[in-house]
Amino acid sequence: MSVVSMMKNNTAPLSDLLQGVSIEVMPRTAAKIEDFTAILPAGTRVYIAHIEGTPIEEMTDTAKRLAAGGFEVMPHFPARIMKDDAELKDWVDRYVSEAGIDTALLLGGSPTTPLGKIESSIQLLESGYFDGFKRLHIAGHPEGNNDIDAKGQTTHVDEALRWKQAYNDRSEAEMAIITQFAFDAKPVTDWAERLAEMGITMPVHAGVAGPAKLQTLIKFAIACGVGPSLGVLQKRAKDLTKLLKPFEPTEVLTDLAAYKAGNPDSLIEKIHVFPLGGIKASAEYLRENGA
Repeated sequence: MSVVSMMKNNTAPLSDLLQGVSIEVMPRTAAKIEDFTAILPAGTRVYIAHIEGTPIEEMTDTAKRLAAGGFEVMPHFPARIMKDDAELKDWVDRYVSEAGIDTALLLGGSPTTPLGKIESSIQLLESGYFDGFKRLHIAGHPEGNNDIDAKGQTTHVDEALRWKQAYNDRSEAEMAIITQFAFDAKPVTDWAERLAEMGITMPVHAGVAGPAKLQTLIKFAIACGVGPSLGVLQKRAKDLTKLLKPFEPTEVLTDLAAYKAGNPDSLIEKIHVFPLGGIKASAEYLRENGA
């Protein structure tokens, strides 16, 4: 059944889908927030994006601050920005000893050329440095990842997901797949169904972009390799009356909520928000919609 059909036959409040929603910050944006407890519910899972060039001290300071505020902190470990195995171990040790971190998002990262010999999340898992972590998440790309597979192909990402599923099956860590943000629910739901057919059982946390100006979202979407769902933004951009209004993720979330209501056993479990228009705007949107 299509997402549109699901919407006609199911009414699911966004508040149901948004329970346990997560969000991410960068150290430089986190520094602008005086008090996270004033804008996010206690216990919210907050990912800390590690952009190439960000000193590890800024990352761990942000992690300590968020942990002290009662949030579950999940720092990014982008493989391709690490110089060597020693740096990886140093980062893990710092997070554990300084902030008590036992959760992490492991991913390849943005650079197409790695700084050292580490270039994939599989290598991060193989390192053994994350053994004993309570929660380990990995990245997913419902609309493809052209850095790994040629456009329209999925051979290598599928192989990697099967390897990570096998790791999940023998690991005590709770694992999940965090997806790139999309602006249309169908590529995400189709992808989740295909993963289930492949034997993947790790839950999917579907990524959406928080409220932001249309121009901002288009810029980030192109830079991050968002696929066909980019057409949703491009279509909206043709309407000059909507060009200056913030774009909100209500439509994609409504479609995902309807799909989940009709497919309760779907791998899609939670929502992850990329606050491209600012964390305050995303937090306010989530509060208004019952998160």
